[in-house]
Amino acid sequence: MRSYDEYKELVNNNLLKYIPSIDDEAKTLRESMEYSLKVGGKRVRPILLLAACEFAGGDINEALPYACALEFIHTYSLIHDDLPCMDNDDLRRGQPTNHKVYGDDIATLAGDGLLNSAAELMYSELVKCKDADKIKNHAAAGYEIMSRSGVRGMIGGQVADVINENKKGTKELVHFIEEHKTGDLITAGVLAGLDIAGANVDVKNDFEQYAMNLGIAFQVLDDILDFEGDSKLIGKTLGKDIDQDKCNFVCIHGLDAARTELHRLTNEAVDCLEKYGNSAAFFSEFAARLENRNK
Repeated sequence: MRSYDEYKELVNNNLLKYIPSIDDEAKTLRESMEYSLKVGGKRVRPILLLAACEFAGGDINEALPYACALEFIHTYSLIHDDLPCMDNDDLRRGQPTNHKVYGDDIATLAGDGLLNSAAELMYSELVKCKDADKIKNHAAAGYEIMSRSGVRGMIGGQVADVINENKKGTKELVHFIEEHKTGDLITAGVLAGLDIAGANVDVKNDFEQYAMNLGIAFQVLDDILDFEGDSKLIGKTLGKDIDQDKCNFVCIHGLDAARTELHRLTNEAVDCLEKYGNSAAFFSEFAARLENRNK
């Protein structure tokens, strides 16, 4: 398997290549889509997709379009999250948010464009498949990504997050929001990579548990960093969760409990893959890397 940086470079070198051609009359749309894709980021979701595919013996070239489609979806969700009607953020990764550069209207359409382009890209790969098993595997990967980013996944979690601002949250509600708002899209990447490789159900079950623990841990740390992170390092305005009285782990349970939960979830993620030994070392190291990030 490759290193984190090798996977990241592969994603960054191919993201823009998969944007479909756009007529000159709508070239501002492409500029807006490219703007948010080029701002950067950790590329957690596509990296996990590629790594999972290689772990299970799959062809990374088959997985790459799906990895990029997944990052399209993640980027569209960030563009929409930053809009004035949502979190109303002026900065993303140290740069002006999409709507501050292109306006609310084009930013909204750029998010729509990225979501639609993701589906288009995955369908285009599916129709190229000739082998029946590959058709099944690619279809399963596409379904995993679209369903976990949809109304029963990421979007559902975002809705619960938005409508429960300034309300007294419960432990169960916090878990629902963090599982779906963040956990589902990270899990989608891992399972889609395994699907493309044709991994068996036992492997998928183990990695699903790993990915969901990792995804929730990722969100818990985001909650922590909003309280005590470095805004210059993170590249966005911090302290908004408490201002908006968000229903997240820190707001409900406090910082100390959040740090404990972050460590517990990370350990549980690693434990899910213990039986795979050194062959799963990338994923254990990845979990530790995410737990110790500062942005």
